[in-house]
Amino acid sequence: MTKPSNPYTANIFDSADLKTIMHSKRANIYYLSHCRVMQKDGRILYLTEEDKANLFYNIPIANTTSILLGTGTSITQAAMRLLSQAGVLVGFCGGGGSPLFMGAEREIFIEWMTPQSEYRPTEYIQGWMSWWWDDDKRLAAAKRLQHARLAYLQTIWSKDSDLKRWGFDSSIDAVQALIKENIRQINQQMEVMHLLQLEARLTKQLYKLAAKNTGYDGFTREHDGLDKANGFLNHGNYLAYGLGATTAWTLGIPHGFAVMHGKTRRGALVFDIADIIKDALVLPLAFICAAENLSEQQFRQECLNMFTKHKALDYQFEVIKQLAITTNWEV
Repeated sequence: MTKPSNPYTANIFDSADLKTIMHSKRANIYYLSHCRVMQKDGRILYLTEEDKANLFYNIPIANTTSILLGTGTSITQAAMRLLSQAGVLVGFCGGGGSPLFMGAEREIFIEWMTPQSEYRPTEYIQGWMSWWWDDDKRLAAAKRLQHARLAYLQTIWSKDSDLKRWGFDSSIDAVQALIKENIRQINQQMEVMHLLQLEARLTKQLYKLAAKNTGYDGFTREHDGLDKANGFLNHGNYLAYGLGATTAWTLGIPHGFAVMHGKTRRGALVFDIADIIKDALVLPLAFICAAENLSEQQFRQECLNMFTKHKALDYQFEVIKQLAITTNWEV
């Protein structure tokens, strides 16, 4: 008799069987809603139902950083096992990429399911922990993150023709002055809380600039706002959080060891890393796409294209890696 196959091991593969793509070079983030994610013949598929027909779509997991599961989704245990082996983070969130409502009505994080791997690098978490307990060094690290954020914005806004066409141009005197003033003030802050306040003021000024550039008069930032600009900001930010979570997990740094958003917030490091690229890419795209009346799906694709075009994940990896192994803390 033929020995029956074990249904629990039949579709397990060695991650070495995949064509390895470094996390920093992976291109795809998926937001899925009203579908079922499953494993079939060693592949990850999602199933939708349209006009009484079942439609299957393949997810190239070797080239995917994270998957966001929105409303009306389910996922099988076998699919989770394969995603874990491929090093794909899975996040559970609300509709349109907004937060998952779990316990607290207004939680502002995604619930991440991270792959289990004992073979991630150790030097970055060891380096991170060598200075994280020191308040002065943690403040210095927070300042470096803010400088990296402004440097990225200045670089992207100086060369992206699509953004410059809408007035997001770092060579404009007003934008140059804003960047220079914030660089000066970053170095003067003596507490992380003051850095957060400075960051919030800059973002508010960028909202004002974006609203002016795109004719979005009377804009007010409201996380529960029903207008397209607010909705796209929420959606784009959570895509950026996917990149941040991937960066921290791949480097082996637990999400709780933040330098900006507080030691008591479980996912705070994800916010720190996402903030490096959010203002440069997500913020202007949210207003541009709202002005052009694009759909959620079109906006999401624009975000992903910009992330890839400007190597957002690469930049996040490089900033966090250098921060982890820093020994010279002069700012």
